[in-house]
Amino acid sequence: MVSGEKSGQAGVSTRGGTARGRGRPRSFDRATALEKALMAFWEHGYEATSVSDLTRVMEIGAPSLYAAFGDKRSLFEEVVQEYGVRYGSFGGRALAEEPTARAGVERMLREAAFEYTVPGRPHGCLVIHAATNCSTAEVEESLRERRNGNIAAIEDRIGADVAAGVLPPDTDAAALARHAGAMIQGMSQQARDGASRAELEALAEIALAVWPRV
Repeated sequence: MVSGEKSGQAGVSTRGGTARGRGRPRSFDRATALEKALMAFWEHGYEATSVSDLTRVMEIGAPSLYAAFGDKRSLFEEVVQEYGVRYGSFGGRALAEEPTARAGVERMLREAAFEYTVPGRPHGCLVIHAATNCSTAEVEESLRERRNGNIAAIEDRIGADVAAGVLPPDTDAAALARHAGAMIQGMSQQARDGASRAELEALAEIALAVWPRV
């Protein structure tokens, strides 16, 4: 390899400035690249999305990817954070904004029916599906913790309603929360399998029928 000092041909001269070396990564929009990586992981999961797949869809070279995002796992962690902000926050908002746990879960299920079937982007939930066939234990565990954290948030809200007398005192908050979580996860898979928004909304109606009333 010939150094630029000896040759002067390592870069192409430009008017009024110095050359940009061949090895210098080309500039790119980081937010756009991150969104493209998010869509790739959402569609194919963590394990099935290779670094070469990522550089292709992100339209950057491997050196640029590593410089901007770290390794594949670090990029995925950032993708999951971004997904939670842009696409996966509807559940937390529903629980926080609705007056009761039942109303929060009802809204969550209805919004899931919409969010999981939006045309033009992968169906279902990235956090639910990205660990499919994943052999990277840390990634699998991180996503499991997120899913269980969502169920715990539902359980906390149900427990608060039991304490306030909104739900009967014998309500099994843990089981009811698990039921809601199972519905969310099942709706995500069914959306991946082609279920429509209307079909998922019908499931939500059935799911709510099991909720106890005072």
